[in-house]
Amino acid sequence: MAQQPGSRIAGIGAYAPERVLDNRELEKLVDTSDQWITERTGIRQRRVAADNEAASDMALQAAQRALSAAGLTPADLDMIIVGTISADMPLPACAAFLQQKLGITKIPAFDIAAACAGFLYGLSIADQFIKTGMNRCVLVVGVELLSRVLNWQDRTTCVLFGDGAGAAVVVPAGGDGRGVLSTKLYTDSSLAESLCIPAGGSKERITVEGLAAKRDKVHMIGQDIFKVAVRNLTSASRSALNAAGLEAAQVTWVVPHQANLRIIAQVAQRLDIPLERFVLNIEKYGNTSSASIPLALDEGLRDGRIKAGDTVLMCALGAGISWASALVRM
Repeated sequence: MAQQPGSRIAGIGAYAPERVLDNRELEKLVDTSDQWITERTGIRQRRVAADNEAASDMALQAAQRALSAAGLTPADLDMIIVGTISADMPLPACAAFLQQKLGITKIPAFDIAAACAGFLYGLSIADQFIKTGMNRCVLVVGVELLSRVLNWQDRTTCVLFGDGAGAAVVVPAGGDGRGVLSTKLYTDSSLAESLCIPAGGSKERITVEGLAAKRDKVHMIGQDIFKVAVRNLTSASRSALNAAGLEAAQVTWVVPHQANLRIIAQVAQRLDIPLERFVLNIEKYGNTSSASIPLALDEGLRDGRIKAGDTVLMCALGAGISWASALVRM
């Protein structure tokens, strides 16, 4: 008999900036075309934050909506976990600014730099704190303002990413079988430099020459990422299912990281789960990294596709290379 979950998601919220940047506009910025982008990625448009928006501003919007959905307030929170690689500034954590904007103090608030897998890493950590009884209400946020760290002349990266935020409020499970059934986390550092921002850390300082070479922007060897993405997302999903004692046929919905439609389609094929059971919004938002799963989960809940009691499989892979999976009964 499967073990009863120790935590559950009590509320989900999401936020996307108002500005829409479609593929036609990108044609004016870089050597690409709407057809090229759509056929290779499934992306038609993405959102771009306003000049006066910071990552913590977007995180605040998603967090407030998640708390409202859970029927809770910031005062109920015991911990804040933010998955991001595009925080307001290198120091302190984006989570600290979010805490400040929520109007609360003295609870732990920290960031996770697991890129696209950041939300699932945060969900797994929250689950552990709830299970041990250390906390009773944890806010997990995935937020990215990637438009500020992209080279808009590099078509291998600038066509892929978008800005956005998503949040989940995690509380103790109620004993009805609903909640986090399993989580699995992985990292393979052999491909760490295949997706990275080379300059700006202690290894490589930002210099005039580095700025000219866009060393402070996202660099990606797409072929490396694509090769491991399908295999790792599939294996992690199977591991989450095995840990929960479930089969793929018992999954109601899959909410994958919205990285590339071709990757998602291959994962669906290998898991033997029809693509029709995948919640997809990559066409509208592109790859929002750590925000993509909560953004899609929020959409699926709000439009009524995902219902109470549904079993939802989530999986993501990003820089590190870090990847993760989670199985949740909503």
